[in-house]
Amino acid sequence: MTTRRAGAAAGAFAAAVLAVAGCTTSAGPGGGVPTVTSAPATTAPGDSHGWSRQRLRSAVARRTGVTRTAKPTVLNGLVGAVFTRNADGDHFCTASVVDSAGLNLIVTAAHCVWDPKLGQRSDLVFVPGYRDGDTPSGVWPLLAVTVDDDWKDHADPDADVAFAVVQAQNGQQVQQVLGANRLGVNRGYRLPVKVTGYPGSSDVPITCSNTTSEQSPTQLRIDCPDYTGGTSGSPWVTDFDPATRTGTVVGVIGGYQEGGDTPDTSYSSYFGDRVQALYDRATG
Repeated sequence: MTTRRAGAAAGAFAAAVLAVAGCTTSAGPGGGVPTVTSAPATTAPGDSHGWSRQRLRSAVARRTGVTRTAKPTVLNGLVGAVFTRNADGDHFCTASVVDSAGLNLIVTAAHCVWDPKLGQRSDLVFVPGYRDGDTPSGVWPLLAVTVDDDWKDHADPDADVAFAVVQAQNGQQVQQVLGANRLGVNRGYRLPVKVTGYPGSSDVPITCSNTTSEQSPTQLRIDCPDYTGGTSGSPWVTDFDPATRTGTVVGVIGGYQEGGDTPDTSYSSYFGDRVQALYDRATG
């Protein structure tokens, strides 16, 4: 099974080129990518379907977001790397603070915290704002983890979402220290979002903005380069509020192919009634 946890395989550029060139392509089970047909050619010698190599690259570039190093802002500070035991080892997933009455909740991908064969992963810690070995906002152990029963039973990719309560530090809950993004459900498939996460090979987070699309009725898709292993659980945030410097999380990298088997296209289980029910369980 492919995964976007640290160590996942990188993939290819060919499918995107075929789609832009006007050739039929498939997005996998339940795929939402339509067949694209090239217009009648205004053909230069050697062009394929009337598309030059330069035109193909330009068209693909227009569809793909630009990935950059994430600056240490308030919004990016809500995102953290997930480690085993402490921040001295390797980080393998990403999580972020989400608003809750208990002020102590984070959201990530279910496959980061719960193995259907082995159960809940123990000794995990959330390190928000982690950068180059520094832990500016502390190290927060994960306590109770809530995942959908369909994930527990058979790793249903449509239920690849988890909420976790983190332990208070120095008498304060994580949301009191950092603030939190709101949870957004049933927001539709085309949304401008910012995705921020931690590749396992880097000690600084990356970020990319683009518009989501429908992979299937139960999955979202986004095209942003360089989201390799370690970025599972990265939040998809829309509706940035300049007053609070927070937004609304409408997805996390996970779901189909556990987030994607190429670094340039990522997926999320759709945040609908099912995710709302999961949140209600986690906060009830």
